[in-house]
Amino acid sequence: MEVIRTGSDLPPGFRFHPTDEELIVYYLRNQAALRPCPVSIIPEVDIYKFDPWQLPEKAEFGEKEWYFFSPRDRKYPNGQRPNRATVSGYWKATGTDKAIYSGTNYVGVKKALVFYKGRPPKGIKSDWIMHEYRLLPDMKMHTSRQNGSMRLDDWVLCRIYKKKSTNKVTDSETKMMMMTTQEANDQAQMLTSSKPTFPRTGSLTHLLELDYWAPLAHLLYDGPPPSSSWYNGEDFHRHGAAVGDAAGETGGQKLQMKQEVVNQQEDTTGSLLNQFPAFSGLHAFGSHRCN
Repeated sequence: MEVIRTGSDLPPGFRFHPTDEELIVYYLRNQAALRPCPVSIIPEVDIYKFDPWQLPEKAEFGEKEWYFFSPRDRKYPNGQRPNRATVSGYWKATGTDKAIYSGTNYVGVKKALVFYKGRPPKGIKSDWIMHEYRLLPDMKMHTSRQNGSMRLDDWVLCRIYKKKSTNKVTDSETKMMMMTTQEANDQAQMLTSSKPTFPRTGSLTHLLELDYWAPLAHLLYDGPPPSSSWYNGEDFHRHGAAVGDAAGETGGQKLQMKQEVVNQQEDTTGSLLNQFPAFSGLHAFGSHRCN
């Protein structure tokens, strides 16, 4: 005599993970034919009279997914569409039906559905999923029904579970992150642009012509305020010659005056190099001009 176990006397460590084929061949077929199932852990519940979060407490077994034998009613008296409305929402089919085979034999159909809160067409999609298994029409047990009966199927097998929620980033959160990143980039750009950019190489003449050297040149120069052309290298040397001519000095005195001007130029260059070591290449240029 075959022993049929119920959910209350299952052995420790028992797990119920049947395949699509097993659900139809060993459970749904037996239920439709009024034969006992291998394990009596799938209750008979009209799932459309409940919302999905109410169904786990109606199940006899299961932790993350729950199985039920449920009847299906018609949506319209003379139609073939099932009524999938519940207390506070409705089940909506998604994707295409999947044919279930046992070997080469076509034994049933699997349909996927998603639960929506509210009423169509403005329902709100939830994380509750249902896989509905039904037999082929020629495999169903034909029972006598009264005319005008709303019963479409005596039994379908339903597997219900809640999909794991994923961490979705909303459009507003994405825009906020983009704005934060843009503000950080703008602030970094402002900090960078506030610092003067110095050329890696260049002649002393070129450096003295740049605007940001003017205050430093005034500090290093001990004489009277020079004109704007003072920072030109050639004007610098002409100034030394003009000073010698105006004073009526001899050739040796002119040479001494010129040497003093060159020395002052070297002192200026040395001060610049001490302030900005990046221009160490200018020292060779200054030595070349002095020679």
